[in-house]
Parts: sequence; structure tokens; C-alpha cells
Amino acid sequence: MASNWTERRVVITGMGVVSALGNDLDTFWNQLIAGQSGIDRITAFDPSGYDTQMAGEVKNFNPGPAFPSPKEIRRTDRYSQLGIYAAWQAIKDSGLDLAKANLDEIGVFIGSGIGGLETVTEQHTILLQRGPSRLSPFMIPMLISNMASGLVSMYHNLRGPNFATCSACATANHALGEAWRTIKMGDAQVMVAGGAEATIVPIGIGGFCAMKAMSTRNEDPKRASRPFDKGRDGFVMGEGSGVLVLEELEFAKARGARIYCELAGYGNTADAHHLTAPSPGGEGAARCMRMALRNAGLSPQDISYINAHGTSTPQGDIAETQAIKTVFGEHAHKLAVSSTKGATGHTLGAAGAVEMIVCAKALQTDIVPPTINYEVPDPECDLDYVPNAARPTKVTAVVNNSFGFGGHNATLVGTKFVG
Repeated sequence: MASNWTERRVVITGMGVVSALGNDLDTFWNQLIAGQSGIDRITAFDPSGYDTQMAGEVKNFNPGPAFPSPKEIRRTDRYSQLGIYAAWQAIKDSGLDLAKANLDEIGVFIGSGIGGLETVTEQHTILLQRGPSRLSPFMIPMLISNMASGLVSMYHNLRGPNFATCSACATANHALGEAWRTIKMGDAQVMVAGGAEATIVPIGIGGFCAMKAMSTRNEDPKRASRPFDKGRDGFVMGEGSGVLVLEELEFAKARGARIYCELAGYGNTADAHHLTAPSPGGEGAARCMRMALRNAGLSPQDISYINAHGTSTPQGDIAETQAIKTVFGEHAHKLAVSSTKGATGHTLGAAGAVEMIVCAKALQTDIVPPTINYEVPDPECDLDYVPNAARPTKVTAVVNNSFGFGGHNATLVGTKFVG
């Protein structure tokens, strides 16, 4: 069994994304490498009374093509709509013919850090104003954080392994990593995996404001999220979804699939330290990266690019920089390291999947996206953060980091597919 486990390889064949930078893969990627920001003043509600008044909102979103009927759309929370649409895109992009596939061999792992916060807000208002008898019978199915995963399986009749991860900002990387493990173990040939989040609602913004976790640079929203910059003052909320189709290599080759890259390794550790703060020196993150590299069979010197968790928080960016230097040693200063959250905002439970899509495109195109709004170097963040402009460079292997409240760490390693 151990030999079979190691020999099964996993590749990425389809990708779908909904984000503040665009609602399809090409628009998203082109905006990202052009150094654009999707962050602006919040339009979903009047943010005037909030310390933070900007976010990376998804605009002009029409989930209709991904749903069997308008009635089904009304019965789903926005986070599910984003996830279902991204999954529909990813399946289309993969070229999978589901009419001919063994659907028992295709599973879905789509997670969410918070779930249906918009539904919670709306239904709580109804409870207080109109009483319990007026609550929607769909309230619970709409708000629970596994429903995007469940509905994607229902809409496409995918009967393989199915669950939802929930580990704050590490959610989507955990979903992808566990999907990788599921294929490696032979429990599925194909997995549709990622994350979705929609928390730009008053209670979501208000809660993170109360934590003093977000930037208050309201007068200049497009430049508010500035990972690794000395003037950073917190993250900026984003919403969206990233979903990828993972396949066992031989299965993908047999059907003539277009392969973006190989998903080669996965690491998963706990800080066991604090509710929201990283462990000192990024110790837990360092162990996570080492595990992912070991599982990929790679050395630190093999990595070309790191898509950092890089949220633009004072503590977090320093801890991740320290962790990278611990793992990569002298090679850390030769790596391209960028955070794309300056452009998208922090999409919480969707972040890892959105950023794995970035990594896959970097491997496919040999272009590394920039860390925008990087103006004043921080002496404690002293790596090459690809400031402000995309960089053409040979990308052979990448690391994708996601770290979540509760001390959850998840790292993925991708490699250029060479057959």
C-alpha cells in the first residue's frame, strides 16, 4: 500500500475563480499581473460607522449559469453561490465529460472559514423583528459551511468523497491538501476542491474591526493592503471563491487532459500557541513548510516562488518571513516571495485556493505576480517580495502558504508538469 500511495501523482487540470479582480480565470490573472487592486469602499452596505470602510467585493456577479434554476439560487447563501460558480467554472475548464465519467470516483471538498454569514444576519433580524415563526425553513441549510460542497456534488451528481474543511484562513489549502491525499490513497480519481467566503456584511466587518485586525486606511482603499511594507496596519477583507479540479495523473493522461501543473506536496501543522497570533518566529509555519517539502520529495533549494500568506498584519508578515528564513536558509534571499492579498483582499477560507490558482498560473506562464503597495521596506521583512510589478522568471516549483486563526497551518507544493 505504501508504495502505491507514493507512486500515484496528482495534477491540476481545471480552475475556477470569483474575486474582486474578476469573475473568470483570464480576467483575474490578467488584472493580477497588471498590478491592479480590486479593493474599494464597501458598497454592500453603508460602512460609515465602521473603523474599516473598504473591502475586496465581487462585482457584477451572476451565478445563474451554475445553477439548475433561479429557485435554487434563492435557497443558497452568497458564499455557496460563489463556491458553486467557481466549481462550475473549474469543471468546465478541466474538459471533464461527466456524462461518460464514473461519478463514484469524483469527489468534492469545498470549505468555508465562516459559512453563511449573510443568512445568519438576515434571519437573526427576522427573528428579532417578526418572531421565530417567520424564520426561513432554508435558514440552516443556507448557513452551514458544508453546503457549497454538498450542492456541487448534487448539481453534478458527484458521488465520491465529500466534506467541507473549516480552519479559518487555512481552510482552502486544507481542502486541497486532503483532496490530494484522497487521490494519492486511491479513494478517488478526481477531486473538485477549494474554498468560498462571503463575509462583507455588517457583522463580519464589525467583528474584525472589533479585533483591530483590519487596516483603517479608508482614505486610500486601493493602497490599504500592503503586505510586508513597513506602513502596513492590518488586512483588508475580500470575498470570493477558488476551486480546482485535481486528478490522478494516469487518469488525466488517458483522457488527454490539459495539465496546469502537478500538486506534489502538502503540510499541515498546529501552532498550539494563541487564538489569533502566530507562534514565535513562525515555528509552526516552518514545520508545515518542511512537511510539505518532505512529502513532495523536494529540498528547499528546489523552490522558485512562494505565494505567501502575507496578510498585511504587523505580526503575521514578520512571523512568516522568519519561518521562510528558518526553512530555506540562504536560499530564502534568492526566492521570489509575493502576497497577492494586496490586490484581492484577504478572502479568508477561500484564500488558499485562489492563491493555488495563482501558483498554477505562475508555473504555467513563468510569470510571478507582484506584491502591490510595497513602498517602504521593513527591516524585519527583508526578502524579495516582488515589489509592485510582475516578474518574468523561470518557475519550476512553488510553495503556497495559508495560516489561520486557531493556529492552523497548511502548505501546498506545486511543480511544473514535465510528464
